[in-house]
Amino acid sequence: MTLYDVPAPAKVNLFLHVVGRRADGYHLLQTAFRFIDLCDTLHFDARADGVISRAAELPGVPEAQDLTLRAAHALQQATGTRQGVQIGLEKRIPQGGGLGGGSSDAATVLIALNKLWGTGLSRRELMALALPLGADVPVFVFGQSAFAEGIGEELTALTLPERAYLVAQPDASVPTVGVFSAPDLTRDSSYITIADFLASPIFCRNELYGRNDLEPVVYRLYPEVQRASRWLAEQESLRGLPIRMSGSGACLYAEFSKLSEAVLAEAEITAIMRGADKTFSQTHPRFRLVQACTGLAEHPLRNWIAR
Repeated sequence: MTLYDVPAPAKVNLFLHVVGRRADGYHLLQTAFRFIDLCDTLHFDARADGVISRAAELPGVPEAQDLTLRAAHALQQATGTRQGVQIGLEKRIPQGGGLGGGSSDAATVLIALNKLWGTGLSRRELMALALPLGADVPVFVFGQSAFAEGIGEELTALTLPERAYLVAQPDASVPTVGVFSAPDLTRDSSYITIADFLASPIFCRNELYGRNDLEPVVYRLYPEVQRASRWLAEQESLRGLPIRMSGSGACLYAEFSKLSEAVLAEAEITAIMRGADKTFSQTHPRFRLVQACTGLAEHPLRNWIAR
């Protein structure tokens, strides 16, 4: 049995506050997650011998650290199934970008193998397996835009208006651990309520509810990210829009009411970058990714979980 072309969508954090720190070192957060249609793609070939493997190496990620393999092993061990799988992965979500690519891949593995292997776990049971893999993994199993608290595992569904996004990755990858361990990270932001968030102008476009507490640390450690943010804010198609950072970076994004507006911004920035490359200009920041995306109402695999 096989499952091919299975999507794993990226997410953006509409805000991110660090409100405390537990005794075990984990940080307490408040954030709002939204899925976007920038997706990795996974392929699954079932095996009868119980072996779990990947179809190709993932550069920079040894097998022991590969969340797709860890997720498959977690489901196999939790259910006692004797089935195995070979997992193929096509990466489009940048690594070290704060868009949750690895977490999303792991969640898609749990959802897809639960279907392929016929293990029949509920959403709640899959979310319990997801949390040890990473704080962002449960929201992708949850399958809806969500207001998140705790270390990211306390989730409340949100209904958000239709929006589009321009996502841009500066020429940087940001390891999450280094950001959360920084001594100057804000760790005492005030708690807000879901009602506060939903009542904020245009859903967190103001300074309070659009803030990412990780941003100042990333800008200090990776000045190219701050430079890119300032440059994006000066472009005609983005003028007047907040440029925000998702997660621990390095990806930046702007929010639009219509996809056509995001597409126009993508075309403008891509044209400027192309011209800078031709003239060997050093005055513009470099980007690894510039893409217009649509905000999703729910995860594309939400209905793959029966209960």
